[in-house]
Amino acid sequence: MRSLLFVPGDSPRKLDKAVESGADVLLLDLEDSVAADAKPAAREATAAFLRRTRGVPGRPRLYVRINALGSGLADADLDAVMAAGPDGILLPKAVGGRDVTHLDAKIAVREAVDGLPDGGTEIVAIATETAASLFSMGTFQGASRRLRGLTWGAEDLSADLGAIRQRDADGHFTDAFRLARTLCLAGAVAAGVAPIDSIHAAFRDLDGLAAEAEAAALDGFTGKLAIHPAQVPVINTAFTPTADAVGRARAVLAAFAAAGPGAGVVSLDGAMLDQPHRLQAERLIARARAAGLG
Repeated sequence: MRSLLFVPGDSPRKLDKAVESGADVLLLDLEDSVAADAKPAAREATAAFLRRTRGVPGRPRLYVRINALGSGLADADLDAVMAAGPDGILLPKAVGGRDVTHLDAKIAVREAVDGLPDGGTEIVAIATETAASLFSMGTFQGASRRLRGLTWGAEDLSADLGAIRQRDADGHFTDAFRLARTLCLAGAVAAGVAPIDSIHAAFRDLDGLAAEAEAAALDGFTGKLAIHPAQVPVINTAFTPTADAVGRARAVLAAFAAAGPGAGVVSLDGAMLDQPHRLQAERLIARARAAGLG
């Protein structure tokens, strides 16, 4: 999952157009982008879109962002969309692994009722939208076999903290939000799932997006949220390994293979490489394959 594009669930036109965006995942939104009085219609539009799109060859994966578990709206969201067979659910305002476990149970019941494959519906959680959630980032490991990724958000967190800004004069996140970003990265890796960077809200600032996405990729994130189709190719480029990087990773793995089973350290191009280098190479090759690079 390199690019995950938010699309308002109450806009059939935008939903249909987003299929051609090049995003790996479409996040069909029933939460923040939909007004309270429009949510019933958004559920219907989203379910209809899922039904007519899930059989389209080469389509993006289709996730639905439901409303938070504590909102009183999540069950109605799930009732409306689960029968249409989404690939996954995006859970906002997750306080920790217990919320993912709770959502897992709700999904499992609906899979059984709707005749869907048991365990087939995935989960990605937005894990830093409240102050309390920052203290629970280590609890996602083992929370659910459905969990595929963790991402973070600054907007709801700033409201919860009472922060009047998220970025400094140079455009860099301030300390509280850098902390949330770092904890998301560490929490996802600890849980064995994809770490996904947050949105770049200035959707016309593609240069700023490119710099932010490239920095996230260097830090270890494997994808990024998008709020506009124009952001998708920039994100895909940043999170697709280059040919040189893939070649280097293959050379590292070949060196370990040549050294034989149990080799702890190998030499390549005059440098000593150990197990962390092998693991990094394996992960990069996996990302390249996921991006269709073979």
